[in-house]
Amino acid sequence: MLSVCMYHFCLKSLQLCCIRYTVCFLSFLLSSGSSNSEMKVLSICHSSRARTLLPHFIIFFITFYVHKLESARFTVIGPDHPVTAIMGEDIILPCHLSPKMSAENMEVRWFRSEFTSFVHLYQHGKDEYGQQMPEYHGRTELLKAGIVDGNVALGIVNIRLSDEGQYRCFVQDGVFHEEAVLELKVAASGSAPRISVEGHQDGGIQVVCQSAGWYPEPKALWRNLKGQPLSSSTETKSEEQHGLFEIKNSIVITENSNKNLSCAIRNTHLNREKESITFYISGKHLNTISKLQTELEWRRSLGDAANVTLDPDTAHPELVLSKDRKSVRWADTWQDVPHHKNPERFDIERCVLGCEGFTSGRHYWEVEVGVGLLWAVGVARESVRRKGGISLSPEEGIWAVDQRQGQYQALTSPVTPLDLSQAPSRIRVCLDCEQGQVTFINAGDEAPIFTFPPGSVPGERIRPWLWLGMESQLKLCP
Repeated sequence: MLSVCMYHFCLKSLQLCCIRYTVCFLSFLLSSGSSNSEMKVLSICHSSRARTLLPHFIIFFITFYVHKLESARFTVIGPDHPVTAIMGEDIILPCHLSPKMSAENMEVRWFRSEFTSFVHLYQHGKDEYGQQMPEYHGRTELLKAGIVDGNVALGIVNIRLSDEGQYRCFVQDGVFHEEAVLELKVAASGSAPRISVEGHQDGGIQVVCQSAGWYPEPKALWRNLKGQPLSSSTETKSEEQHGLFEIKNSIVITENSNKNLSCAIRNTHLNREKESITFYISGKHLNTISKLQTELEWRRSLGDAANVTLDPDTAHPELVLSKDRKSVRWADTWQDVPHHKNPERFDIERCVLGCEGFTSGRHYWEVEVGVGLLWAVGVARESVRRKGGISLSPEEGIWAVDQRQGQYQALTSPVTPLDLSQAPSRIRVCLDCEQGQVTFINAGDEAPIFTFPPGSVPGERIRPWLWLGMESQLKLCP
């Protein structure tokens, strides 16, 4: 260390000496009165003063080039592969000088795209924070433990997704500078995958694997008990708050499928996985598959989609129909309609019938039920009583399901409470005149709601039927 200091001291003294002689030589030139350039040069070259100054100029230029070579004495080296950090944890971005030398009196600047707006700056032997990027305030540190050996690594705490990208490690000594470029990748490992059964599809049950909190977009892998991969059917990825990803991947299990399976979610940056517990397809599930296959076959033979419209002559006076007769809403005022003279109109219960009637075949239509907490959807025989109070039940000629303050029930006698996994926004009404049967299905996820058994509906003309409570609205889908 002492020899290095002595070398710098001698080099500085020699530079000052050369500068002093340079000034003297320039003064000599300026003091010459000759106007002839060639004579001036010859005069200088042959004068005793020139012969005295010339060796010093040689020393000066040699010293100058030695200093130039002495300044350009290092390279800046960073990793030759991306550095991966886990969100929320700390990371060190490696960078060092080669060959080893002290960087205590050098400028070390870590920046991204703009030189002046830096991630971290060290100069004049201390850290500077004046123009530091706001998102790095209080989060960076130049690791000075190895700075005398040329180690200028940068520490960043509490890694964020926005930290991902390119960084430049710039080191300057005097007029000479070098830099290294490195890539930072950020990863987040999400929740343990959860497996659930969420319905039926293509003659089997749909098993879903779901997990959240991943970055970058993860990959889902299904495996059997032996660890062999299984093919999934559908996958959706959605971006959550703060840029993280949620993944939902499904597989269809049939009677001939593997009975044991697991799901793993892989982070592609970290090449790590989180795996679910092994999911077992029980006999109960297989029975469900068999029932679903039977039900699927039945649904495929539902029959014709009926284009249903509403009959204004049957609508209760507090119900308002749209111009296309496809929707109906409850109104808090009594409409000016000839309700007493028209025997077709409901005068007590807020009901309305469809214009269409069916006596044979299979037919279905759908009703949007998203507005209001009091409504009922179903069918009624054409001879249903319109005047006075009526019972909303099969005995009165009505087969329907309803919702009252978020509780669903089938209008049997007595009513049958319905435990639905998902609140329907659209209900499909399926009428099989040949079997005398009515079935209600959640048109959103194809889940069954309720079925009145075969023979429940008599062999007479049957019409669509709606009932509305306060502030409700129902709409027939096209």
